[in-house]
Amino acid sequence: MNRSLALIGCALTLAACGPKPADPSTQYGANPQLPDPHQYLLPPMKVAKASSWTKGETPTVAPGLKIQALAKGLMHPRTVYVLPNGDVLVVETSGPAAPLNRPKDFIMSLVQGMAGAGAKGGNRITLLRGLRANGGAASRNTFLEGLNSPFGVALIGSDLYVADTDALLRFPYVEGATSITAPGVKVTDLPGGPIDHHWTKSLVASPDGTKLYVGVGSNSNITENGIEAETNRAAIWEVDRVTGAHRLFATGLRNPTAVQWEPQTQALWTVVNERDEIGPNLVPDYLTSVKDGAFYGWPYSYYGQHVDIRVKPQRPDLVAKAIPPDYSLSSHVAPLGLVFSAGSALPAAYQNGAFVAEHGSWDRDPFNGYKVVFIPFIAGNPSGSPQDVVTGLLDAKQKTARGRPVGLAVDKGGGLLIADDLGDTVWRVTPN
Repeated sequence: MNRSLALIGCALTLAACGPKPADPSTQYGANPQLPDPHQYLLPPMKVAKASSWTKGETPTVAPGLKIQALAKGLMHPRTVYVLPNGDVLVVETSGPAAPLNRPKDFIMSLVQGMAGAGAKGGNRITLLRGLRANGGAASRNTFLEGLNSPFGVALIGSDLYVADTDALLRFPYVEGATSITAPGVKVTDLPGGPIDHHWTKSLVASPDGTKLYVGVGSNSNITENGIEAETNRAAIWEVDRVTGAHRLFATGLRNPTAVQWEPQTQALWTVVNERDEIGPNLVPDYLTSVKDGAFYGWPYSYYGQHVDIRVKPQRPDLVAKAIPPDYSLSSHVAPLGLVFSAGSALPAAYQNGAFVAEHGSWDRDPFNGYKVVFIPFIAGNPSGSPQDVVTGLLDAKQKTARGRPVGLAVDKGGGLLIADDLGDTVWRVTPN
């Protein structure tokens, strides 16, 4: 343990020199400030030490809102999904063990372990039903077990689809059932191991129920595992839900961690975790509409034609096609959750836009993210700066994290649900 701490200390010392972090507000919206990239011997690594919520503690919410725990004591909850009858599915999961190919990988594993990223997930789905007077779920049942690092969930009719890290599966669903014991049927394989750098597979069904859209992250930060390891990755797949036939709907998306349909235009939107190791202000994570056939730059460029010189060989032909995303969230916030506000019972200020869960930085000082924000939309497009909805996940000294938000959903009662994978809690935000 002392040797590990010493290695972390050395890494932090070597990473201390470099550009200063900018105010995140300089990077909000369609035209973020993008400074020159900075190269490091070792990238900056600053981690909020993992803690937990004490009795009676909750995150802080914006005026006019209140927050209560829908369920506590979960095993690394990452995704929340609301069924038509109001039941809530909670995906409790963690990623497969990753190979340590470089010294940096070893140091990162130690740093992220201190942040709680290595917490053991249940590899299961739990069903929550009803509400008690104190805001908690009236009942909790183990709904589905034996999964392999599941993440995305989608229900179409009586078919429940689950995106494991290496396969898209279909299970029979009966409304009102509290468990599924039937084995899953594989719809299609998904890119998995032995290297499985970005293991989460986000999932959404098309509005007509004929297709499934799967977010598949890259297998590296910037192709350090070889371009062959990136085959069919950093992309959103379109999958025929009956046959399993699939194609790449959009590419160049380093890690599309959530996919949702914007309710007015019915356009597909995603949040994306961008690349690291070129400075505290590069590259901004983003929210964007996803155009069929579009290329968004990774790994060869970012924000359109900003070339990443680290990638060899270069591909100027692809850079020329790269389109910029719609909306910058600022650098290293690590967005993992997205839900549009349709159906929300929250006040009028939150009635037209998108909620985004920012899991929080591990490589920036001061920290960025660690909150849930609301981005207002007009006519189907972002308009205005992000508004803080849920904060207080970092302690007052900004050194310890009690929680980190991941998946989001709006429940049948209009409450905003938040999966907190560090606090092992699902929170519910409602009007005060």
